[in-house]
Amino acid sequence: MLFRRPLWALAVAVCLAAPVAVRAQGDYLDVFIVKVKPEKTADFTALVKKWADANRRFNGNRWIALETVFGEGNVYQFTSPRKDYADIDKVEEAVMAAANKAFGKEAAQKLGQDFNNCLVWSRSELRHRRWDLSRKAPQDPEAYAKLIGESRVLRSTAVHIRPGHVPEFEALAKDMKEAAEKNPDTQTVLVSQSVEGGKGATFYLTTLRSSMGGFDHNPTTRELLGEEGFKKFQQINADSVEVAESTLYHFNPELSNPPEDIAKVAMDFWRPKTAIVAMAKPRTANAPDAAKETAKKP
Repeated sequence: MLFRRPLWALAVAVCLAAPVAVRAQGDYLDVFIVKVKPEKTADFTALVKKWADANRRFNGNRWIALETVFGEGNVYQFTSPRKDYADIDKVEEAVMAAANKAFGKEAAQKLGQDFNNCLVWSRSELRHRRWDLSRKAPQDPEAYAKLIGESRVLRSTAVHIRPGHVPEFEALAKDMKEAAEKNPDTQTVLVSQSVEGGKGATFYLTTLRSSMGGFDHNPTTRELLGEEGFKKFQQINADSVEVAESTLYHFNPELSNPPEDIAKVAMDFWRPKTAIVAMAKPRTANAPDAAKETAKKP
């Protein structure tokens, strides 16, 4: 398969308890994470830009690219919405069709090989969005698009749960949700759960901000839960959580091909001028370029 689990396969998931309007965003997160060889960064970037242009022009996949700021270096994550498992097949067919139209079958395969040669490792994972555990989640597609479109940095905390302790963690997460939604100073936390491609039970807590400064001066867990609630939090954490890993990313618009409702929130950011130029209609034989026109002038 081209690019292994294509860049285009990362997603945003939704639990059945979510409002129908929000569920339209997609029920799953199909996440593709890669580590790039330092000496291949320029090649990798050029290939992804080319791939984004092909998918944009020929109605392939949509995704958002993230690049590590704090965490393992040279790591990129690509995320796209998927409605259900069947949607994964549909999107991959559309991606292959877009690649073949843009490059031709053989060139598309070569592009995939070149991409893989840029990588140290890659990993794909399917996650299910847990709206029942998420805090202050957007209530409609417009609010969701605004949240993503205005964000520039993202913190992802992977919480690995010990076998048999998922119910305790879910109960704790619901307590956190209830307390956070009563506090006017808290911000959105999106929760998803690994269902394919992961090791054991893993939950992802995702927070988004418009700048790094947005991570300053947020209420602490102790302030949210109070002393008794915080003691309970510490005990459940000690019993249920094997390890928690936090990674801070920044959004990379040049490597992204976001859905239009997200892109239009901040076109200057999501559609950089270089990408807009690449999207322009090619000059035809009947439309000579400016240099030739100038040369004809006396």
